[in-house]
Amino acid sequence: MKIAVTSTGPTLDDNVETRFGRSAYFLIIDPDTLDFEPVPNPNIAAGGGAGIQSATLMAEKDVKIILTGNCGPNAFKTFGAAGIQVIPGVAGRVRSAVESYKAGTLNAASAPNVQDHFGMGGGKGMGGGRGMGGGRGGGRGMGGGGGRRTG
Repeated sequence: MKIAVTSTGPTLDDNVETRFGRSAYFLIIDPDTLDFEPVPNPNIAAGGGAGIQSATLMAEKDVKIILTGNCGPNAFKTFGAAGIQVIPGVAGRVRSAVESYKAGTLNAASAPNVQDHFGMGGGKGMGGGRGMGGGRGGGRGMGGGGGRRTG
């Protein structure tokens, strides 16, 4: 059985990423042997839908369980449709998270643990601001029309 852990880097000694859809890496791990495949997240900079796209990627990789810090409602629904269990609230090193999973100390969630767009930078300390600009152009109307007066 394969599990996936959201990770800040490509090794078992990196930290569990708090955001599912915008995680830098997914480590797909055999919990019995700790053999793993680091998968860079192609959806990290997606304008929207990163959770759904990342959840679909995990289903395509035949993952059965996800260990992550947080999982929003859209990704959670996608996981449910694919029969994948989500274990949120995981922190620390990836290796430790897998050991906690094997020890049975982590619990699957029955609902998402954050709201839509959690990982997009709108929260405290996360970067803030998703606007498209303030529209404060100066447009001075200095057209240079080259018409000639003939007459």
